[in-house]
Amino acid sequence: MHILYWIVIFGLAMSAIALVGAVTLLLPEAMFKKLIMPLVSLAAGTLIGGAFFHLLPEAVTKLGNIKFVYLWLVLGFISFLMLEQFLHWHHCHRSLIRHHPVSYLILIADGIHNFIGGLAVGAAFIIDIKLGILTWFIAVAHEIPQELGDFGILIHSGWMKRSALIYNFISAITFLIGGIFAYIISEEINVAILLAFGAGNFIYIGAADLIPLMRSKYLYDQILQFGFFTIGVFIMYILT
Repeated sequence: MHILYWIVIFGLAMSAIALVGAVTLLLPEAMFKKLIMPLVSLAAGTLIGGAFFHLLPEAVTKLGNIKFVYLWLVLGFISFLMLEQFLHWHHCHRSLIRHHPVSYLILIADGIHNFIGGLAVGAAFIIDIKLGILTWFIAVAHEIPQELGDFGILIHSGWMKRSALIYNFISAITFLIGGIFAYIISEEINVAILLAFGAGNFIYIGAADLIPLMRSKYLYDQILQFGFFTIGVFIMYILT
């Protein structure tokens, strides 16, 4: 099967995962709160483990220049830092004038995040189908808890359930667009650059966005979260 077909199929599958947020409507709030943190912890471990055990080694192999790989790794990390700083400032600045729900910024941020994730997954498929599938699953590990949380925020902000699902899906389509864009530019640049860039994105999301959420005043919850984080890292290791 042609590489572009793989990218399109898995891109659409990722977009469909945006609909998983509807699960929040079926679960009792207490059960949802119990499930979300183990999923977040697992996602953090999977993202960091996937970046270090798969994306970075493959980028080094394809590019052959470790310093060049590290450069794109840092650029990928910094790009997400700049994105989140800008969106946070923009929300605070606008809120001084009049109330603007954070839900719109969530959709914008998710759209950009998904596009960059699509770039990394598309690049992985171009290099190797198995690497592409693995990178897709790494992205899914983060996407599921994110979509569950985002959908809950949209509903809490007053969105109708139908509208929340539709706009969440539209935001997720940018993942497919990112994958196709990676395929288009693959003849112009070495797509292994996008692997290093994507690794920087994954490390930032795992370390700066997800790990800080792994906090609890209860020892049992702390052990549970650390355990799921370790499982995520270990799964990525044994798949090398």
